[in-house]
Amino acid sequence: MQRANSMTPRVLLFAVFGTVAPSFAAVAITAVTPSAPSPQVIGTSIVWTVTATDTNAGPLTFKFNMASPGEALALLKDFNVGTYTAGTYTAQPFTWVPTGPEGTYHLQVVIADFASGETAAQTVTYSVSPLVTGTTPVVVGTANPLVALFSAPACKSGSQMRTSFRENVANSMLTNTYYAPCNGSTTMTFEIAGMYPKKQYTIHAQTKTGATTTNGPNVKFTTGKLPTNVPFPTFKVLVPPGSGTDTAEPTIVWGISQLHNETDYRDMATDLNGEIMWFYNAPASHPALLTRPVTNGGMMTIQNDVSWNNITQGGQVLRQIDLAGNIVRETNTGIVQQQLVALGSTRGGPCTAISKPAPVGSACLDAFHHEFTSLPNGYVAALASIEEIFPPGTQGDTSGLPVDIIGDMIVVMNSDWRVVWYWDAFQWLNVNQAGVLGETCTANEAGCPHLFLLGPGISPYAKDWLHANSIYFWPQSNDLIFSMKDQDLVIKIDYNNGSGTGSPLWYMTWQSEGDFSFDNVTQDPWPWFSHQHYVTMVNNGAGPMILFDNGDARISAPPIGLGYPGCEPNDCNSRGMALTVDESTMTVTPVLSANLGVYSSADGVAQLLGDGNYFFFVGLAVTSSGVASQAIELGASGQVLNIQGPQGYRGWQLVDLYSTN
Repeated sequence: MQRANSMTPRVLLFAVFGTVAPSFAAVAITAVTPSAPSPQVIGTSIVWTVTATDTNAGPLTFKFNMASPGEALALLKDFNVGTYTAGTYTAQPFTWVPTGPEGTYHLQVVIADFASGETAAQTVTYSVSPLVTGTTPVVVGTANPLVALFSAPACKSGSQMRTSFRENVANSMLTNTYYAPCNGSTTMTFEIAGMYPKKQYTIHAQTKTGATTTNGPNVKFTTGKLPTNVPFPTFKVLVPPGSGTDTAEPTIVWGISQLHNETDYRDMATDLNGEIMWFYNAPASHPALLTRPVTNGGMMTIQNDVSWNNITQGGQVLRQIDLAGNIVRETNTGIVQQQLVALGSTRGGPCTAISKPAPVGSACLDAFHHEFTSLPNGYVAALASIEEIFPPGTQGDTSGLPVDIIGDMIVVMNSDWRVVWYWDAFQWLNVNQAGVLGETCTANEAGCPHLFLLGPGISPYAKDWLHANSIYFWPQSNDLIFSMKDQDLVIKIDYNNGSGTGSPLWYMTWQSEGDFSFDNVTQDPWPWFSHQHYVTMVNNGAGPMILFDNGDARISAPPIGLGYPGCEPNDCNSRGMALTVDESTMTVTPVLSANLGVYSSADGVAQLLGDGNYFFFVGLAVTSSGVASQAIELGASGQVLNIQGPQGYRGWQLVDLYSTN
């Protein structure tokens, strides 16, 4: 791979639209209506219906901001298109579930016609009442039968409170939520999750004041049964937990559902015996890709849902959810495209603005994929696929037609989810180097993004150039570690907490452009990773680097790989890897390169557990009975846990649903 020339940095600020309509405005909000009148108690599901008019051609978009009592407005649901009927635009239904504290909330609705630039805004108030009316805590159910809301009376300002719960059976494990600060005036409400179906639990608050901890009174709660209209898989324990298993991390989160052509299973959590103790009941019509758990409860997801384009709903929405499945915050490709264009991006705009067949040089952002993660400063980063049309013959295409190349963009958003920095692979990498195995995509192909520019007049095979899959913020240098599966490539990007140029600082790969040598202490015939997933520097960035080595290039036929048949068993399976990375000598040395016993052509997670064991999530394990996922824990003696479930994307072994490791 020849490295592209340096480009100017893309570090700009997006100008937020005004919230006051000018006197000549053609856009106007006509109604903001809740499904239940104010006040309602904490935990009530309230659907907001918003209507508006626009004398311009539109489309009209709607944004929702919310201010909790005493707090400033913050994004809930970013600008997205409404539906149009008989002169009136109606926002997509927005369901809000307040989970505390009680008091007066302010909901601001902003409408915008991005074609005319006109906006209008309206703010309404809504009162939320406490669940607790006396001195005894209250626990109630939620829309998720395995998640409850526990609410305790106010605690003294300066103190902290958390909730502890356990099943009402002998020797049951105690689970603690996170500590939240007390303010002395409002009640304290927590989501309780990590409970088995149809079981009774005892729950109490625990207040910490200085060095003194006080337990509140116990309350009982019985979970509901798993819904019959949702398919739930059966998990098979291949290696049961034993003396070598990290039982201090007894929760496995399974990111099962996929965005394209997969089963209708939901994302869920089990214990170390495969018993279900949480699930996310995403609508079947809007499947979710679970990308990361959130500290203190919740998940980062990429979802199929409505955005501004009218071609597909695939991978259009970034949505953070709480443990009950409520929306915490949401944005979409439509508004992200607008912000990228405002920042000067020539490839991040909408695909619907491009004529068909797409001319050479045209490019657009079409969907989010693979990664949506939090950064330490409260920002978030997501991956988006970018299409660009190149001249005939690019990457060796033989169709004689212009070629659709699929690249990637890293999009960084601030704490209010406004785009503040981006990295465009087409600016920095050599587009003439095809994927190691010559990967391509066709329309609606499983494992590929939704393609907008492919069609008549364009080569029928889009080039799956990079197929990036993970972003890791490296706190030691404030830069990004970026994994690209189809190039067998990991790079370090000059991010510098958002002020970096975006220049690749080093390349790590077995190919000739790599900057590192591999100290092959194990004498492995193919020591390097290939088609890797989930590259992370553990121990708060101190290392080693861990990753899931799918091994696609290694397993492929010669002249690239060792090939089937005849490769040794250690070479035919995917591996879990831990590598020391010495940037002074530019040397990589394996700490672990473990045969996982199965081959997974895609997906996967690598994780270092608290006791020093390793956890690897195998997303597409090829077994005698078909394709499955496996949650594998490796100890000093080998596999100390292996649970098999349905095909998945990512999974983690955690202390509980309030932790991320």
